[in-house]
Amino acid sequence: MSDLTIWIIIVLLGIGTYLIRWSFLGALGNRPMPAWVLRMLRYTPVAVLPALVAPLVMWPQATGGEPDVARLAAAAATLGVGVLTKSVIWAILAGGCTLFGLLYLI
Repeated sequence: MSDLTIWIIIVLLGIGTYLIRWSFLGALGNRPMPAWVLRMLRYTPVAVLPALVAPLVMWPQATGGEPDVARLAAAAATLGVGVLTKSVIWAILAGGCTLFGLLYLI
């Protein structure tokens, strides 16, 4: 591809990204949203975060795509501490300590 084609693609993708974000922030930013929309938006992080984390736990690139005990235990510790304490900070600390501790031991 020529340099001009690449720059046209970059500019068009930038404009498209801007318009997608503007549609929510600019067009709807000053208007109150219905209660059902706000209720559904509360579940967005809960739906997105597991989708981002699950492949890193089940098919980590560091092990060639094979699940290992350290990452599965760290995920279980994170989930367990998060459910028990309802604290994101403690859950992250528990998962991180479990992961690094098991990677050190194994």
